[in-house]
Amino acid sequence: MAFLNTFSILARDEHTGHMGVAVQSHWFAVGALCPWAQAGVGVIATQSMVEVSYGPQGLALLKKGKSAQTALDELLSQDAGQALRQVAILDARGRAAVHTGERCIQAAGHQSGSNFCVQANMMLNDSVWPNMAAAFQEAQGSLAFRLLAALKAGQAAGGDIRGMQSAALLVVDAQKTEQPWKHVLIDLRVDDAPDPIAELERLVKLQSAYDLMNAADELMLQDDSAAAYEKYSQAAEFAPHVDEIPFWQAVTLADNGRLEEALPIFQRVFQANPNWVLLVQRLPASGLLRDDAQMMQKILQVQ
Repeated sequence: MAFLNTFSILARDEHTGHMGVAVQSHWFAVGALCPWAQAGVGVIATQSMVEVSYGPQGLALLKKGKSAQTALDELLSQDAGQALRQVAILDARGRAAVHTGERCIQAAGHQSGSNFCVQANMMLNDSVWPNMAAAFQEAQGSLAFRLLAALKAGQAAGGDIRGMQSAALLVVDAQKTEQPWKHVLIDLRVDDAPDPIAELERLVKLQSAYDLMNAADELMLQDDSAAAYEKYSQAAEFAPHVDEIPFWQAVTLADNGRLEEALPIFQRVFQANPNWVLLVQRLPASGLLRDDAQMMQKILQVQ
């Protein structure tokens, strides 16, 4: 049994239907035990004296059509240790149910609102979860960044009385299918770090950069270069230090007959890391770049 004394948030984006859970704890690898999610079904956080089975069993009940509260009540009725548990469930309709057992270490409590709930135990003070709730409701942007805002507010209010160690963030889309693994949008974990929330935020930005790059590639294939350039630029803003993003941008341009636009980009990434020169020569054999000797010669000349 793990002592996951921690703070977390479950939320649903009312516009997209995406659902997510974010958590921070002074416990190693909180992401392996606390957060659970399934696209189109719901999200769960199980913490305090954690009973991991609340995660998969709770999702199974939600998938059968039970509400968050009904699922939580059923799970609690089978648990002799419920007084030590803190469990939160949010279903696909945005209905929240939270249990904070009377033996959870203080400060402990929770707060629910439309499409979200926050919960915490073993906190430095009892302002942690109200501040998380306020920050989430006031935050702008994607669901992931609103979840991060809640975590940052919880830590700023005092956080875990023991300090920080690990964090995790999990977001799924709204599509309920028999292949839920295809609908996980973000699954990030920081298992051990001096400032896990800051590291988690860095990873979320990096994830955003790669998502934008992939979207740009698709737009290039649709010959919508203007929209693609906008996506590539946004990706670079999120991760200006990652030379892989412009490399694949250049590859996509070259492969779509826009070599002159690609050449200065190739030159920059080749200067950043000469191994990209080797890699680009291996792409035609894998079908990832047109097998065009003249084009390849021009690419290699810019190094």
